[in-house]
Amino acid sequence: MSVIIFLAVLFLLVLVHEWGHFIVAKLTGMRVDEFGIGFPPKLFGIKRGETEYTFNAMPIGGFVKIYGEDGSPEAPTVDRDRSFSAKSKWAQAAVLLAGVTMNVLFAWFLFSTAFAIGVQSPVNEATATESAKLIITSVLPGGPAAEALIPPNAIIHGVTAGGETLDTLTPSAFTAFLDAHKDMSVTVAYEHNGGLLVTEITPRGGVIADAPDRAAIGVALALIDTVAKPIPLAIKEGFFHTITMTRDIAVGVVKLLGDAVQFKADFTQVAGPVAIVGLVGEASAFGITSLIMFTAIISLNLAVVNVLPFPALDGGRLLFVIIEAIKGSPIPMRYASSLNMVGFALLILLMVLVTWNDIARLI
Repeated sequence: MSVIIFLAVLFLLVLVHEWGHFIVAKLTGMRVDEFGIGFPPKLFGIKRGETEYTFNAMPIGGFVKIYGEDGSPEAPTVDRDRSFSAKSKWAQAAVLLAGVTMNVLFAWFLFSTAFAIGVQSPVNEATATESAKLIITSVLPGGPAAEALIPPNAIIHGVTAGGETLDTLTPSAFTAFLDAHKDMSVTVAYEHNGGLLVTEITPRGGVIADAPDRAAIGVALALIDTVAKPIPLAIKEGFFHTITMTRDIAVGVVKLLGDAVQFKADFTQVAGPVAIVGLVGEASAFGITSLIMFTAIISLNLAVVNVLPFPALDGGRLLFVIIEAIKGSPIPMRYASSLNMVGFALLILLMVLVTWNDIARLI
């Protein structure tokens, strides 16, 4: 099921990205010959007007084929004024930036939608509703909870000890209950990754440095509730969340590239297709808003990576346009094609290495 959801998310994001290129190319008067989902070989296509919409065998991306985009001298013979190369550098730049712009705008839309539907957020005990969940946010190494193998992000469902049951699942009630049953066996029922588990644990003193006399098991707790925002506030919150997340992703990518140049990059921390399938599955397990938020984050990652000035990416092609505008003449096609081929080969190699790391982590 995770694979199906992942492919659906990838299809949607590629569609949004390529639609950006497509619509701006149309608006600037360019002729679009093909709108492709996936990379060739072609499985089938549907011709509508002057554009063929194709579905291809390699579902790892997509493309828009604009007339005269390859810059070859023989290409723009008919409809010369509608070719990519015949348009102004501003129009060419707008088309190249349209894909990443759509990914950012789509992420804003997704974040805003999630905030409007309601996302799980920390709340205080006074404002929590009956649907609020008591979550273990972290586990202290060496504490009773760690010894009992209770994981972070576990959802507490029930606590009993000495024939008593904790009726109110809040951080303060949970803490007081444990302190009242010092050195006694406490049964904790919790949920993790969709499974319900039960463990025996014994609260003891000296676990919390600031409160050595209080019995504890060594966990940090939070009440998590689904909080829906009014649509205007959700849109505003989605905007600022998009800005913040884009900045954080860009900083992370730049740092990774800087480390790579110095041969000290840790690519094991980069998630490839296999890892993303698992992450999509985990996000969907937490509900529709978690999946929407995760899709928005992937969309922003695609935007940041695509705008890098690297051959075969939108940013690399934009760099060629800027160079041509400065020098006042086109870059020789043989050079541009060679650089794009090398860039594409390096991207495929990077994908293979990252996927290998994904598999190695699973093994």
